[in-house]
Amino acid sequence: MKKQSVFAALLPAALFLTSCRTASEPVQPSSAPSPQPSESTAPETDPADLPVVYFTSDISADGLVKVYEVLGWQPSGKTAVKISTGEPPASNYLRPELIRDLVQKVDGTIVECNTAYGGSRSGSAMHKQVAKDHGFTDIAPFDLLDEDGETEWPVSGGTRLQKAIVGSHAENYSDWVILSHFKGHAMAGFGGAIKNVAIGMSSPSGKVYVHTAGTKTSGSIFSSDQDAWLEALGEMVSGVRDHVGAEHIIYINVMNRLSVDCDCDGTPAEPDMHDIGILAGFDPVAVDQACIDLVYQAPDSASLIRRIERQHGIHTLEHAEEIGLGSRKYQLVKIDE
Repeated sequence: MKKQSVFAALLPAALFLTSCRTASEPVQPSSAPSPQPSESTAPETDPADLPVVYFTSDISADGLVKVYEVLGWQPSGKTAVKISTGEPPASNYLRPELIRDLVQKVDGTIVECNTAYGGSRSGSAMHKQVAKDHGFTDIAPFDLLDEDGETEWPVSGGTRLQKAIVGSHAENYSDWVILSHFKGHAMAGFGGAIKNVAIGMSSPSGKVYVHTAGTKTSGSIFSSDQDAWLEALGEMVSGVRDHVGAEHIIYINVMNRLSVDCDCDGTPAEPDMHDIGILAGFDPVAVDQACIDLVYQAPDSASLIRRIERQHGIHTLEHAEEIGLGSRKYQLVKIDE
């Protein structure tokens, strides 16, 4: 398939290789400003060696399948499709009609974990009802990874975590499609592929462990050290990658309904920017960074940028690159004809 630049009229050519800088100054938050996205600290790399992030502006069931197919990836065994089931009553979770064809193409089981903050998804019975109410059980099998407990996978190479505490059913799957709705987040600034794994695959105690940067496994999820918990996000994902094998995981981010609030918020702010597209790749850092860069290039993204900067969200990707989870430099390839 011929490789083309994405948004030729909008994005500078440099975005193909690295796109941490925007063409214009980002909107600063109303309170004390946080740094704008910084340049990658990784050594200079031959462009041909950079991870590829594929892009389509076609946010549809067909577009989702198409961007998956261009990866050339096939699962080797039982496949988990990690999504967010979305907090009722009105969150912006990915709708079943959008993801059905992809989930069925990989013969996938939709997987989730219970929450650590209350709400309608904090217990297995309630969470299963939410999955049914939101239509997910109509399109594929549904599995709560932590319904029967949790297991620990080692984490190495970081400074915050010693382990990833995941739902015990995670051991039943050999292959993973991390299917994420990219959006803002009240605590992390944004949520994409990394957060979908780091928090979404963690059992409730594992969620507390990540949120508090490895300091506890029960109690409040709130941490007084913002950068520490952002660093823990990438470290948890590195543990999952090392346990499962990088070749057994792909990452797909859907950039629609771009609210400043996460799908864990049952009454999120209404999006005030246009949808952008779907991105896919094998490198979670590159996929999330590409989404960030597209947000910064969008002409109507001031609210989301303020949310990202208020929480110093870019630090998740800075640290994730530092520990070797992935690259903030990438090739962005449009697959639309």
